[in-house]
Amino acid sequence: MYFGKNEVVTNDGAQQQTPSSQPVAPTRGLDPMVALATGVHACPGVYAVLLGSGVSTAAGIPTGWQVVVDLVRRAAAAARPDDEVAAAAAATDPEAWWAEHGDGDPLGYSNLLRSLASTSAARQSLLAAYFESSENDREQGAKAPSAAVKLHGDYLDLEQRNTVDELSTYPMAYDRLLDRVFDEYGLIVSGWSADWDHALVAALERRATRRYPVFWGCYSRPSDEAARLIAQHDAAVIGNVTADDLFTSLTARLEALDSLAMPPLTRDMAVARLKRILPDPVRRIEVSDMIQEETGRIITHVADKSRFPIYLPSIDFANFDAELASMRTQSDTLLHLLATGVFHDAGGHDRVWLRCVERLMAARGRVEGTFNSSLDARRQYPALLALWVAGIAAIAAEREDFLAQLLTQPTWRPQFDDRTPRPAADVLRPIWLLEHEWLNKLPRWGKPMSYLYPASHLMRLEGREPVRSLLPDDEEYAAACDRLECLASYVAVDAAREPSRHVPWMGEFILDSRSDGNGNGLAAQIADEIDEGWPMLASFADDVERARKAAEDTVEFIRQRGRTW
Repeated sequence: MYFGKNEVVTNDGAQQQTPSSQPVAPTRGLDPMVALATGVHACPGVYAVLLGSGVSTAAGIPTGWQVVVDLVRRAAAAARPDDEVAAAAAATDPEAWWAEHGDGDPLGYSNLLRSLASTSAARQSLLAAYFESSENDREQGAKAPSAAVKLHGDYLDLEQRNTVDELSTYPMAYDRLLDRVFDEYGLIVSGWSADWDHALVAALERRATRRYPVFWGCYSRPSDEAARLIAQHDAAVIGNVTADDLFTSLTARLEALDSLAMPPLTRDMAVARLKRILPDPVRRIEVSDMIQEETGRIITHVADKSRFPIYLPSIDFANFDAELASMRTQSDTLLHLLATGVFHDAGGHDRVWLRCVERLMAARGRVEGTFNSSLDARRQYPALLALWVAGIAAIAAEREDFLAQLLTQPTWRPQFDDRTPRPAADVLRPIWLLEHEWLNKLPRWGKPMSYLYPASHLMRLEGREPVRSLLPDDEEYAAACDRLECLASYVAVDAAREPSRHVPWMGEFILDSRSDGNGNGLAAQIADEIDEGWPMLASFADDVERARKAAEDTVEFIRQRGRTW
């Protein structure tokens, strides 16, 4: 038996014989699962769980009766080793075999086990094959945790109770603890027949108070002993359910109730929740909904014309800074989610991250459900932030194959004459999205500054916190920023159709400090990586020569314009 913070009563003895094939008769009234779910949700931590061996059936662990049948078969084979028919007959009708060869008492797990193995150590060895997974079991996925995981008593413990004599009485400390649990807690029973655990049954019979109700899950009709306990405690029977059905259904209902009562998630709560649900393929929709909800909230914020006037001349530097700061604040939770998601994802949710960036890009031309070509590019600032943080996370996770998608697959359709969709790397260039002269006069920087590439500098500042846990070292972060700007420049140069757009991102990655000392800047260094196996090759339709041409054009433009830009 195990007891913990959420009290659990478990037993590894023989809990059930051959179950009845007749299902529990349905009754009218409210589904007891509804009462169970609402009760557990309203009073978390007050329900104990009593689990029998039936809980483990779906995991490939035999019930007590299944162990009995197999032990009888083995005993018959050992008694008459040359008679295979006798062993088969014993497995077909184990009670008849036992009547002839047994100790005179009715066949049961307890007396059979006692006859075959008289000591705890011998029983431990005899039972090992039923609970330990073999190589063949592992290959077939048997004896592995199921949806309803049971904490069995440890059969390796020589104090483990298995026989009727051992299960007939408990030490006083056990009884006291059980009395307290049954008095102070509600009870959820599953997979337990109550036929063999006499001391446990006696403890439940002593339960005098009904502070919280009892719920009894069973697949078929309860045994006579179980039915008596159900009647004594007026237990609600949840019929026609396996343990897997019972506990997965309860979990789903509790999550639904949580979603109704859940307060707005803080940033850290949202990130913790994403980490919890991200690896679970069953919760893919939940991940998508979480990201899309945050994205929609930002789009609504950006579309508010009272916060963001349409015409650029109508605002001053202070208002411009306030706009950027407001959009960054509203984007904070999403940026942390993107950093966490892209870094820890194995590729199963890539469409979610890409769709997020594309929706944010569309905010540039959408106000209250209508397109307006007069909106300026600063409304795509959250999209640029999202692209930056997701890109840094992809580089940190060595997922540049995803970065190739991130820079090309989210697209935006201009609202002017040329309505050809343009990829993110082309549209979200910091030097075009954020006014160069205005950035150098931002009030938040304390005094007028003179950065060569202020948009690049701003992105590095604003993108730092969401990826700090992924790249705690500032130098590593700066190197990842340089690489992102360089790779985005290759893609932007390749994607540009008009000569006027045939320029790189022009960020801090081209500063002299990023040179190798021989005039070879980072763009030239990364260009040497390009080959058939380059992860970014998908950005250039898997064409090595096309990628090299984009890299060469970027390097040449930087050499010609460099620091004078």
